[in-house]
Parts: sequence; structure tokens; C-alpha cells
Amino acid sequence: MKVLIIGGAGYIGSHVVKEMMKAGHEVTVFDNLSSGLRCNLFPQNEFIYGNILIPQDLEAAFAKGFDAFVHLAAFKAAGESMIAPEKYSVNNITGTLNIMNAAVKYGCKKMIFSSSAAVFGAPEYLPIDEEHPKNPENYYGFTKLEIERFMAWYDQLKGMRFAALRYFNAAGYDPEGEIRGLEQKPQNLLPRVMEVAAGMQDKIRVFGTDYDTRDGTCIRDYVHVTDLARAHVMALEYIAKNDKSLTVNLGTEKGTTVKEIIDAARRITGKPIPSEDVERRPGDPACLYATSKLAKELLGWEPKYSDVDTLVSTTWEVYK
Repeated sequence: MKVLIIGGAGYIGSHVVKEMMKAGHEVTVFDNLSSGLRCNLFPQNEFIYGNILIPQDLEAAFAKGFDAFVHLAAFKAAGESMIAPEKYSVNNITGTLNIMNAAVKYGCKKMIFSSSAAVFGAPEYLPIDEEHPKNPENYYGFTKLEIERFMAWYDQLKGMRFAALRYFNAAGYDPEGEIRGLEQKPQNLLPRVMEVAAGMQDKIRVFGTDYDTRDGTCIRDYVHVTDLARAHVMALEYIAKNDKSLTVNLGTEKGTTVKEIIDAARRITGKPIPSEDVERRPGDPACLYATSKLAKELLGWEPKYSDVDTLVSTTWEVYK
């Protein structure tokens, strides 16, 4: 299939591009390089420099004729979304509607969307499944949930089939070492730990050590970015084969503590990685992890690279 990957020069996007190519699809990347990097582009792909907030850019791209598209061009910093909701409204909501409208106009009716487990909010039970109540606790999660609703309407009214892939913490790097562009201003734990290991920061702060978990630190669901990228390919194949939309969670079903990540990083890098215990952050639940039972049933998806050592070692290969 001819696939347009919007945000394909970014951290997750570049891994999705690689897996789509491995599956034999013809890939074009659309990106404004605000957080994506030219070094993440593959020479064999066409690259379109464009902005999702400029409808003419999107129409010019979709006019080239695509069978499907992947949307990875949303802003994703949960904390920032609470301070600058207008920024997230314009980019995530208006930008997505621009994409969907251009796609529909040019008959591209298969959409893979990188959604988020932030649509759920604080867990009422664990592991979180697809039917868990949706009560986003930050504006970023709200925008993702709204986009899921838009997609359901476009499915009903325009025949646009979609996959909404809800995942927590993307982590790790290409195990084959081809993708090496460092994420810009990372907010997640693992790249911040690596910045300390590589001497870019002096210490890592641990927010709360008195949670009701196995070592007192928060548990989060870290899924290797290559595993996530594989799910995008499988979801596209599912839609093409079944002419049906789907919404699935992608998780490891167990989660890893903050301390376990830091300890693994010290062992694998051989660096001391100083840490400082500080107060809890408001709104941080003790545990967040998802079940991927439905993704396994519908797509045959299981994480292959999401063990702690692979997450840490593939990231260190890039940072060191």
C-alpha cells in the first residue's frame, strides 16, 4: 500500500516508517520538523515538508494518492497541556480535523492514529482494558479522546476506517541501530536517566518514594517503540483485510517501577547516575499499566522488545 506517515521524522514516527517499509509498503513522510529530525528520514522515502495547520499543505500531499495514512503529529506533553490548552486545541484538534478532511477529499480512508492511555485518567482497576472509564486528567488526554470521537463519526458518515492505538510510555530505540535521532526535550523517565548517564544532566529526580508499590516508586507501562511501530503495521493490515475500525490498548500488562529503570540503567551503562528523592507530583497515580489481550486477539500483537534490559540498552546505544 502507499502510506503517508504524518510526523514520520519524529521519534515514534521514524520507527513506524521503518516497520512499514519492512512490511513492503511504499512510504511517504509528511513533517514540519518542529520536533522531527532530518537524520531520522530514510533516503528511499519521499519527504514532504508541510504543516498540519495549513490545509493546502495537506491537500497537496493527499492529492498524490495514498491508500492509508498514519497520524503521529500531536503535541504530547501532559504538563504543558494544562498550562497551554490553546496550543493543544489548535495543533491536536484543529490539525487532526485538517488531516481527516484532506484525506476524505482525496479518498484516503484508512487511518492509523497514535492515541494514548491518557484518555483513561486515574485507574479504577488494573490492568486497564479498553472498556475502562474515560476520564482524562490532563488536557492532552482530553484532545486524544476527542479525536477518537471524531474518528468514530467519520467512520459512520464518511466510511473512514481507523485504528486508535492507546499506549502509555514509548521507550527504547531501534534494536538494529539505524534510527539514532535523539528525542527533543524529552519528558519521559528513560531518556532523562540517559541524559544523566551521558553527563548531559547532573542527577535524576524521583518524584515520590512512598507509593504503595513493590519499592515505593511509581509503576508505569514502558513499551518498546519498535513493538509499537509493529502494532501500527498490524493495525493497517487488519483494517485493509476486515474493512473495520478498531481501538486497542498496547501495554506489557505488568509495568516497571521508576527505581527498577534507574537500577537497570546503572547496571547496563556502568555509570553512577545520581538520583534525588523529591515530593510526589500532584495527580501522579501509583500504578498505570494496560492489558493487551484485545490487541493479541485481533492483531496477534505481543511485545517482543519491551523487557527492561532491552529498553535501557537500546536507548544507551544512542545516548552513549
